[in-house]
Amino acid sequence: MIAAMRITVLAGGVGAARFLDGLIRVTDPAEVTVICNVSDDFAWHGLFVCPDIDTVVYTLAGLEGDQGWGVRGDTRAALDELTALGEDPWFLIGDRDLATHVWRTERLRTGHPLSEVTRDLAAARGLACSLLPVTDDPHPTVVLTEDGPLGFQDYFVRRRASDAVRGFRFPGAHAAQPAPGVLDALTTADVVVFAPSNPFVSIAPILEVPGVREALAATAARRIAVTPIVGGAAIKGPAASMLASLGHAVSALAVARLYSRLVDTFVLDAVDAAEAPAIEALGLRVCVTDTMMTSGERRDALARAVLDAAAS
Repeated sequence: MIAAMRITVLAGGVGAARFLDGLIRVTDPAEVTVICNVSDDFAWHGLFVCPDIDTVVYTLAGLEGDQGWGVRGDTRAALDELTALGEDPWFLIGDRDLATHVWRTERLRTGHPLSEVTRDLAAARGLACSLLPVTDDPHPTVVLTEDGPLGFQDYFVRRRASDAVRGFRFPGAHAAQPAPGVLDALTTADVVVFAPSNPFVSIAPILEVPGVREALAATAARRIAVTPIVGGAAIKGPAASMLASLGHAVSALAVARLYSRLVDTFVLDAVDAAEAPAIEALGLRVCVTDTMMTSGERRDALARAVLDAAAS
């Protein structure tokens, strides 16, 4: 196990959860704090759903579904009954997953903030790391398309990310406050990692919360970003199509340009090693390694490579 460092990870989506799965095996999980995106949270049949938080929880608890989200082997009896009643089953929630949303919604309804509810959820699932929503306040992502603005889940799930993206809005950002512990986790860390997450809809919403960018700028931590783009394609999700529709090249270099003022080191997949000089020209150190997390061993190896880069 790598010597303990205080590690803070900005996280959203399946790639982040898989990276964290390796990270908590190769270092002391009690020294890991996860700051999680909440901008794809939404209400589903009166229940408050937090897809990014739940993906991290289920993955680190060993419950990760086959697609990277949801609970492995879950059933869909409740969804089948809703379908029989005439509802459109566009958002797939399994029965065990449903219990999480019922429990969370009741806790929120009775006045507990999301950060407290998330802490208790993580504890109930046996997680040893700290899991923080970036804010307790409403902070949705609105995706701008040629057909008009769309809520994130309408864009991503209902419409299967088929719309060309023209931009994003975060209408709650101006009023949002960092959740308790978020700024401290950034300023006191030894290492801050941008997980291999979508830079537009997973990382950017975290950065939009007032105080987060300033804390990143002030921290003495080593700041490292892991590419979500390998060989000109997204590892998972719509990052590649978003880059293209917003006028960027679909490349790790394009992501490095987005992060160049925020991080010190960029982790690049070996497939894209030829991009290293251009990324170094941005003023970033480059770590070239295997970033494809197709097994537990490869998740562990990537986490070790990131921490080795931080230590050096």
